[in-house]
Amino acid sequence: MNEKAPTAAVLLIGNEVLSGRTKDKNLGFIADYLTALGIDLLEARVVADDEAAIVEAVNALRARYTYVFTTGGIGPTHDDITADCIAAAFGVGISHHPEAVAILEAFFKEVGREPNEARMRMARIPAGATLIYNTVSKAPGFKIENVHVMAGVPKVMQAMMDTIAPTLTRGMPVSSRTIRFEGGEGDIAKPLKEVQEQYPILSIGSYPFESERGFNTNLVLRGRDEVALAAATDAVKVAVEELTKAGKARGWAEV
Repeated sequence: MNEKAPTAAVLLIGNEVLSGRTKDKNLGFIADYLTALGIDLLEARVVADDEAAIVEAVNALRARYTYVFTTGGIGPTHDDITADCIAAAFGVGISHHPEAVAILEAFFKEVGREPNEARMRMARIPAGATLIYNTVSKAPGFKIENVHVMAGVPKVMQAMMDTIAPTLTRGMPVSSRTIRFEGGEGDIAKPLKEVQEQYPILSIGSYPFESERGFNTNLVLRGRDEVALAAATDAVKVAVEELTKAGKARGWAEV
C-alpha cells in the first residue's frame, strides 16, 4: 500500500482455533478496524498454545511491523499461557499487577464471585507492560512496547480495540472501488494486469464467485491516492465494457 503507513500483524493464539472447535471471528474485525485507521494489516498467523511457537511468532512479528495484536490465552485456566509467553519473548518477569488485582477484586465482589487463584491469574502482567482496559469482563489485556495482548472472546477483544485505538498512530485511510464483472476471472486477467502495471501504487485484485447466472468476478481496487484510484477504476470499466461487447461477459456493474 503505502510504505509510510503504520503496519500491523495479528497473532491468533489457541489450540481451539487450530482444531476447528472455535471459529475465529477476531481477524476480520481487526482487519476492518485497522483499515479504518489507515493501518496496513500485512500478516496474520495462528499458533497453538505452545510456548516456543508463541515466543518465536511474537519476536518475529514485533521486529517486522509497527504494531502486533494478539488474541487468546489470557484467561484463568491452565492452558492460558499467553501472558507468560509474552514475558518470555521480552525477557522480563511476570507478576500480579496491583491495578489489575484491584480491578478484578472489585468486579468479582460486585458479581458475587470468589477471587480465587485461577481467576486472579488474569491479573498477572509482564513487567513493564501497561494495562488495556475493557468494559465487558473487566479483566485487562496489556501492552508491552508495540505488542497488544487481547482476549480471545470477540466481545471482549472488541472492547479492548476501542481502548487501544486512541493510542495508535494512524495513516491515511484506504479507499476502495468494486466492479462486479459477470464473467470468468480468466477473461479479465490480462486487462486487469495492464491496469495494475499502469497504477502500481494501487492494490488491484480479482475475486471469483458463482451465482445463479454463472461465474462472476469482483474486481476490487484499493489505495490512498484518490486520483489514481478514480483513473484506474475508469480503465477497468472500459476493459469490462469491451469484454461485454465482445460477448465474453454477461455484463458488469459498479457496486
